[in-house]
Amino acid sequence: MTSAAGGATAASERRNVSDAAGVMVLGACAIWSLITAAAHDGRPEGVLLAVLAMAAGYASGRILGAVAPVVTPAAGALAGLGLALTARYTTPGPQVTVPLGHTGATAALLTLSTAAACCAAWAARPPALRLALRLLAVGITVTAAVLGSAAGCALGAAVVLCSLAADRVRRRALGLWVLALAAVSVTSVTWALAENALPDGLSASLDGQLTGHRVLLWRDALHLTGRDPALGVGPGRYGELSPTIAQTSLPDGRPHSAALQQLAEQGVVGALLLALLFCWVLYSLWRSPRSTPLVLTAGAALTALAVIASVGNALSFTTVTAGAGLLAGLATARPLVDGFSESLVREDERLRAFRLEP
Repeated sequence: MTSAAGGATAASERRNVSDAAGVMVLGACAIWSLITAAAHDGRPEGVLLAVLAMAAGYASGRILGAVAPVVTPAAGALAGLGLALTARYTTPGPQVTVPLGHTGATAALLTLSTAAACCAAWAARPPALRLALRLLAVGITVTAAVLGSAAGCALGAAVVLCSLAADRVRRRALGLWVLALAAVSVTSVTWALAENALPDGLSASLDGQLTGHRVLLWRDALHLTGRDPALGVGPGRYGELSPTIAQTSLPDGRPHSAALQQLAEQGVVGALLLALLFCWVLYSLWRSPRSTPLVLTAGAALTALAVIASVGNALSFTTVTAGAGLLAGLATARPLVDGFSESLVREDERLRAFRLEP
């Protein structure tokens, strides 16, 4: 009994450390945007809104995930699907059709919705309910294909497959490391393409998929970074200073890459803070009291969002950042079920590991 109480106390302390780290990272993102805006007369409102949306989503996920661990993600999946269905008609400005479907936001919402349905399935106990929620996830993926969102369909299918495969993973840390490596790889390829550092054949192939216009936007971002690598040109000022944007009709003022936008507008420190935010999310998932399949499902979806954000403007939409925070909060919440959620999770994982023993 004493050892169990000590384990629960240690787990609680680790979650407190994770929560404190999240507050510090989000606060640093907000403060740094104000500093860089003051230095170059920028407009930090967009960054502040994104930080607020993610913080609010995360807090809501932690609270609602503790009270209703099945109903909340299921409702979130349906809400995200509804937003995605209307976004293609209600989103102002130019619509990006290649390679992200109608918009990066649509693909991101569909991916997050698919993951929410899968997380609800892992949280559910009755087999019939679990099957229904997985069918909902598959239905959302099919809807992405019907809407013409190639990225939403492909990444949604990847999330479903990862969710099913996660049941055979013994250690979540290994799975989270793989997800982190995938996000870093995509970001590195984006950077290399902007620097024209890839082999000619691969570069030409990616140019055809991503469009040469998008690559020019990325190169403008790197050029603007050279003006002030430490502070950038100021939040919200990329659209004013990009030569490619100036020659484009109906521009949206963004380079369609979250990492490169941070680098151009807030310098190296801003880009590092964005990377640190992603690392904090993965760390929180690692320390989560929820089951490993649920945690890895959420991690796969958030990694997919990082991939979309590396080549699109998904993080510029408040609904996407709030949805990402909500999913992360749901996956790290401690359900208030009979007061024994942690012991049930540990017992469930112990039994799964026993079944997987050769």
